[in-house]
Order: sequence, then structure tokens, then C-alpha cells
Amino acid sequence: MGNRRFEMYEYRHVLVRMRAGDSDRELARSGLMGRRKACALRQLAIEQGWLDLSSAVPDEATLASTLTSPRPRSSSTSLVAVHAETVEQWWSQGVDGTTIHQALVRRFGFSGSYSSVRRFLQRLGRKRRRRTVILDFAPGEAAQVDFGSGPRLVEGGQEIRTWFFVMTQCWSRHQYAEVVRDQKVSTWLACHRRAFEFFGGVPGRVIIDNAKCAITRACARDPEVQRSYAELAEGYGFKIDPCPPGDPQKKGRVESGIKYVKRNFLPLRDFRDVSDANRQLEAWVLGRAGNRIHGSTRERPLTRFAETERHLLRDLPAVAPEPSTWARAVVPADHHVRFEHGRYSVPYTLIGERLWVRATPTAVQVYEAHTMVATHPRLEPGARSTVEDHLPPEALAHKRRTPEWCRMQAETIGPSCQGVIEALFADRVLDHLRAAQGVIRLGERYGHERLEAACARALTFDNPRYRCVKTILDRGLDQRREDVRVAVPLAASYTGSGRFSRDTRHLLAH
Repeated sequence: MGNRRFEMYEYRHVLVRMRAGDSDRELARSGLMGRRKACALRQLAIEQGWLDLSSAVPDEATLASTLTSPRPRSSSTSLVAVHAETVEQWWSQGVDGTTIHQALVRRFGFSGSYSSVRRFLQRLGRKRRRRTVILDFAPGEAAQVDFGSGPRLVEGGQEIRTWFFVMTQCWSRHQYAEVVRDQKVSTWLACHRRAFEFFGGVPGRVIIDNAKCAITRACARDPEVQRSYAELAEGYGFKIDPCPPGDPQKKGRVESGIKYVKRNFLPLRDFRDVSDANRQLEAWVLGRAGNRIHGSTRERPLTRFAETERHLLRDLPAVAPEPSTWARAVVPADHHVRFEHGRYSVPYTLIGERLWVRATPTAVQVYEAHTMVATHPRLEPGARSTVEDHLPPEALAHKRRTPEWCRMQAETIGPSCQGVIEALFADRVLDHLRAAQGVIRLGERYGHERLEAACARALTFDNPRYRCVKTILDRGLDQRREDVRVAVPLAASYTGSGRFSRDTRHLLAH
């Protein structure tokens, strides 16, 4: 009877007019029903005896059972039915219809069109419609938290992306909102702290999504909480309640709160920077947002919170827990763990181990299991903090044996050793610190007396180098006193007539 859907009360009204003598033309002129449809209804009414004035007008249930007979289903079978199990599996994994159609053509030589796939998926969707239940919360029982995309701002001549952090009290719908630059763990924790201070208390539960800054492993029954967030929850005394993966409806109140911020606060506003945006946002939360008539509660959220829910929140701790960020780090070969582009030393014996790094705004601590192995002040990105006791012995020796230390040690050994050390440091091209350290170290093996003699011999032959002193000691040449007596510096043998010529006296002496 046409494409327009008529309600049963409309059919009944038309039947009453027909029983009163109105023609199909008069019904069409009045706008109640078209002539063709009225003609078809009149024919059915005559067959059913509905126009007989001696009988009562049929009720709506009778009309519905007669007029709305089920449509005969198409006898044709969907071409997709052959691959129904495969298509259902792909669809449950989130694959869209066009991709499914292309895969069917590619893998199975599917000859049907995309429309057949779309119709099949629509029937699946009707079978799988979700059923939901409205969640109820007592005052102070829970708050919901989430991030939402914020405005793009210009700072330092560059455009930056921002996010809204929103915490909504589930019972009163009063909310705290803040504009932040990132979604790091430290930002997540700091926003919680400021939100609790804004509300003047702590809810019993905090319902969250599965953001990486809060949940390291999302699972409906056994999620793993970020260690930093768990420490904050313990300090403030609230429980973390993550939503099951893919089910954000369980925190629908904060989702609606974020949409309200985006649609009501954000449009037609200008912000100089993040601080200016937060000043305007706080004024809006305490003004327009807090004093509107909420669509669900039909009360003002700020009034509802202040009169009831505020008094049922848990008290803030006397000393606010210091937000700390925990992270895993593997100790590299330079035994300096990395955290947010800073480098912090640990004992060299832990190279290759996987450690815990705990960072607060002022300090960085490194733990092996439950034992703290290092602590440092918090550094700026790119800086490095090194504790000398963490260095391996050879590196520590090199670090501590400075040129001044070498000179002091040489002075205690003797003037010849002191002369070799000064000659090494006088080189204008090479840094001979390691060579000087090596010369001093030879005294530990051969004794100071022999080292002094070897240095004297090296100076005699004008070769004050580490290799020369070591060779003299290895061969025992430092104990041949006669060679030292007759040896003269090469510079004294020069006559000026030739670079390598010597006079007859020196030649005959050997």
C-alpha cells in the first residue's frame, strides 16, 4: 500500500471516515490518505466487514494483525553465504567491508559486488546489536578520567598540539579540566594531583581508559597498571578501575564531558598560550559549565557537588605523595642509564642488566629489583651525572690521575722522573697524560730507584718518552752506569757542519 508508513490509529481514522460515507477522492483531498491507498484499504475493509455499521470499528491490534503481514523473504541466497564463517571472523577483527570484498575476490574468486557484502554485514550487525545498562553511582563513589584533543597553540613561534585532561565526578557531573602539552606519565600524575586539590578530596574509584600512561597491559580481567600510577593511587587512597578493552562506554560521563568542553568552551576563543587557555578554562568550569542545568540530573553540577558530594569524598593526605615516574632501562656499555634524554651512572658491574628507574621532579633513583643502586639529581635533557665510585678501576684511575697528580708523584721519585714528565706535558701536539700515567705506574713494578735511573738515561739520550723508559727498564739498561757517564745529549754533539756529524773525540771515545 505504498511506501509511506501509516500508524494504526491513522488507518482506524480513515475507516471511521469511510463508514461515515466519505469517498476516496474526499479522503485524498483532506490529506489523510492517497486515492490508491484508500481504494486498497476500502477493498480490504469490505472483505473483512469493517464497513458494516452494525459491527464495531476494529481496534488497532486487529488492524495491525491484518495489515502488517510479514513480507515474503527473497528466495535467493547471498553469494557471501558460502564464505560466511570467514567474513564473520574478519568483521569481528575490525576489517571494513571494502577490504573484505577485495579479499574475497583475491582469494576465492568472488563474483559478487560490494553491495552483496554490505547487505550481509548489515544482517550481521542487526544480529549483534549491543545491549547496555545505565550505570548508577553513589556520591563520592567514583570519578571518570580521560584525555581529549585540545586546541593548537603557538608557543615560541611554533605551533604545538595540546590535549584536554578531564576528570568528571560520576554523581554530580562536576568536572575538572586542564589543557596539557603531552600525555606523558608525569603529566598524567600531575593532573590527578591538581584535580584532587581542585575538588578538595579524593573519590573512591577512578575509572579510566587503557592509556599507556596508566595501563601497561590492557585486559578485561587481569590488566597491568603502570607502576607510577599504582604508587600515586596508593598514596591518595583511591582504586584504579580500567575499562575493558574496546568498551569506552563504561566511562561515558567523562566522554560526554570532553565533548561538552570541545563544543561549548573551545569554539570562538583565542588563547595566547597554555597558561592563558587554562585560566579561561577554569573560569568556564566554575561559571558556565558548573552552573548549567545538566541534561541528565536536571540540576546544576556545581551546586550538586558542593551541597552533597564534596562532603563524601575522601580527605586529602596531610602530605601529598610526590609524583614519581617509573621506567625500565637496560644498562649500556658506558654504564649510564637513559631517562628522558638524561644519562645517569650506575655501578659498572650492572652493565647489561635491566633496572628500574624512578624519577621525581628533583631526583632520579635506580633500583636493581628492590635495592637502590644509584641516586642522582634530576637533570635537564642532554646532561649527564656520573658518580666516581660507579666507574671501573681503570677508568677511575685515569680520571683521578690528573697532570697535577703526575707532577706530584714525579717529584717524590726524583728530578729525572720529574724532567721526563715535564717534557711529556710540554709537547705542543699530543696530549701525553696516559704516557705520563704509564711512566709513574712503572715505579710500582720496578721501584722508584730504577725508574729514576731509567728516566736519567732517557734524558741523557734526549728521548723522554714512555716507550723509551719502559724499554730501558725491561732490558736492565738503567743498571749500566758506564753508558750513562759517557753518553751525552745529541744536541751537544752537533758541530754545526752537519746534522749528524760528531767530532773525532767523541768518535774515538767509543
